[in-house]
This record gives sequence, structure tokens and C-alpha cells, in this order.
Amino acid sequence: MGGGEEAAFLEEVERLRDAGAVGRTGRLRELFDFLAGRGHNADSASQAEIAQEVFGQVETDADDATVRVYVHRLRKKLEDHYLANPPAAGQRRIDLPAGIYALRLIDDADAQGGAEGEADKEEEPPAAFGIGRFPLLAVLAAAVLAAFAAGWLLNRSDAAPRNEIWEPLEHSDRPVLLVLGDYYLFGEIDPVFPEEGRLIRDFRVNSAEDLLALQEADPDRYGFAEDVGLNYLPFQTSYALQSISPLLAMGSKEVAVIPASELTSEQFNSHDLVYVGLLSGMGLLEEVSFGESSLRIGESYDEIIDRESGERWVSDEARRLASTAFYRDYAYISRFAGPGGALVTIIASERVTGLRGIGPIVASGDLETDLAQAAGSGGFEALIQVTGQQGADLSDRLILARER
Repeated sequence: MGGGEEAAFLEEVERLRDAGAVGRTGRLRELFDFLAGRGHNADSASQAEIAQEVFGQVETDADDATVRVYVHRLRKKLEDHYLANPPAAGQRRIDLPAGIYALRLIDDADAQGGAEGEADKEEEPPAAFGIGRFPLLAVLAAAVLAAFAAGWLLNRSDAAPRNEIWEPLEHSDRPVLLVLGDYYLFGEIDPVFPEEGRLIRDFRVNSAEDLLALQEADPDRYGFAEDVGLNYLPFQTSYALQSISPLLAMGSKEVAVIPASELTSEQFNSHDLVYVGLLSGMGLLEEVSFGESSLRIGESYDEIIDRESGERWVSDEARRLASTAFYRDYAYISRFAGPGGALVTIIASERVTGLRGIGPIVASGDLETDLAQAAGSGGFEALIQVTGQQGADLSDRLILARER
């Protein structure tokens, strides 16, 4: 790229600064300035470089939670800015691609994201919610149920016939890592009124390391937070596993089961991965899966958005589950080549009704034609609408199936 590209890059950087797209001050702005200062075609910075130059951390692990949290937030800020302020025809934009720590100047035709009118936006719940005195026995029972289903079914010998979704996994020489979407909980303890302590699930906090990073970044918000060593699994995961686990019993192929919160980047180098769970429980896999996808997850995790058209598919399960009204939930299926050569398969949903309904669909020996064609072509992704009533999945409809 020549000087014209550099000038265009610097011009767009200044426009974003003037617009306050990434804030006027603070660590997020400092991270943006650091990456912008490296230029429009720089190699990816390392986590250690960012930790030292932006956060003043001289000694840091290879996988730094503070860096990951802030890079994810910066990517979201840029994406949200361009969604709210769509580039004009021919206008360039700044992108922070998934998997690298460098800014890129991309053409309008490559811009991923569509305009969303504020009038069309539904009210989104906050990213964090309190569980209060949620009975811990129920949390443990859900975890045991899902783990039991996985362990029992993986030892079955009568594996079902595999369709186009699973055939590439069968031919791979790598062992399989079955990743279950779980949720990290932290405690919030008031030293004056400890009896009013509560457990919290915050979508930004998926591990003890993430909690430490946010405590440093936002002590006012996370000052009373404590790691209490708790994770939980939605028990509806076991319904999907009833159909999916036999498909993974491929002769002598080794299958291990871990929660998503324990997944590390190194495991992409040694295993093929199969994720089963809710979109909100993907952890590290969220960025890996949707960084190069034509779809993205909304802030509430109850919606999936088409980056090109801006079309949204929103689950209304949460508002109608307690009544006898019918509602829609959405399940997401994808397979792609991940980092480190891993073959990654995602079986997920916005809410639990989709998770209950998706198992028999992906396990069917006779996939719907459009889904079979997409899955047979290589990397693909698909979206399925599941109609539910009071938690039961009643019917399903393929919304889209395409290569990725």
C-alpha cells in the first residue's frame, strides 16, 4: 500500500478520535492510539507488547486476560460506531479483525455491518444479572446432569449414521474436544452487609482472570467482586447431547469433555472442537467463531444479526416462557477451519428452546437439502428458527444456510 493508503488511514483515525468513537480518554482510547500509531499495515502486536505499552505490565503471561478483554471491547466499539454511522458509498473504515492485534483500513464493500434504525431496536437486557440467593443445589444438579449425559452417551457403541455436518470430523486424524457452554459466577460481598451478598453472571467475565482484569480496569464497578470458584451448566445442554454425543463415538477416536471456561488457545493446535451450548456461554469460541462470520451476536445474546443486511433474528422466549403463548427461538450451526488447524463445529442457540430442538436436526441422517448442500461444501453456517411453548420445541424452520 502506498502513501495514499497511509493518508486515508490517518484521516479515518482522526475522524474516529474526533467523533469520540472509542472515548476521549482512558485505557480503551490508549489501546486504540497504540494500534493506530503502528500504522495501517502493521504486523499483529503481541499480547505482551500491548500489556507493556498500554497497561504498564512488564511481566505478563502469553495469554493475558486484560489485553483480551480490552481488544474485544475495542472491536465492539468500532463495530457499533459503524453500525450507528454507516460509511457512505466508497468511504473507507477502520477494522480490528478477529485473531490479530492490528488496525486495518478496509473498503466499504468489505465493511461487515449494516445500518440499524433505532426505531427497530428492541430493548436489550443488561449484560449482567444478579442470581441472588439462587439455590446452589439447582446449579450443581444442572452441571451433574449435563456431565452425566455426556459421559454415558460417549461410551455408547451404537453411533448413529453421520450426515454432511459430521463427515469431515470423522475423517480427521485429531482427537475431539467436546466443549460445553458454561457460566462463570463471581460473588459480590458488601463488607458492611455481608448477608446481602449475591452471585452474579456478567457476560464480560468468563473466568477468574477476566474478573481480575476488570477489577483493575473498573474498580468502582468490581471493587466488591470475589472469585468464589463457581461455574454452572444449563441442564438443557443435556437434551442436545442426547442426539450429538453418539455422533462423536467414531470408533476409536478419542473424545474429551471440558467446559468452555477451561478452553485455551493451545488446544486449537491439537484437537478438533465441537461446541454445544448457548451463544452466551461460548467464551473464547465466540470471537473465534464470529470473527469471520457473516453473522454477529447482539449485545443481549438473544439476537443474531446479519452483518451485510442488518437483519435481526431475536428470541422472544424470555418474555413469553411463563405464558401459554407461542414464541420463536433461534439455533446456530457452523463448521469452519479454526486457528491451529482445528476443525471447529458449533451447535448453539440464543435460548434454551433452540438448544432442545437443535439436537435431532443436526443428528438426522437426512438433512434438509439446503443445509446438506451448505454443510457438504466445506465451511458453512446455518440459522434455524424453533417455535416453542413453555419450554417445549414444537416445530422448526431453516432460515438460512450458506458457505463461510
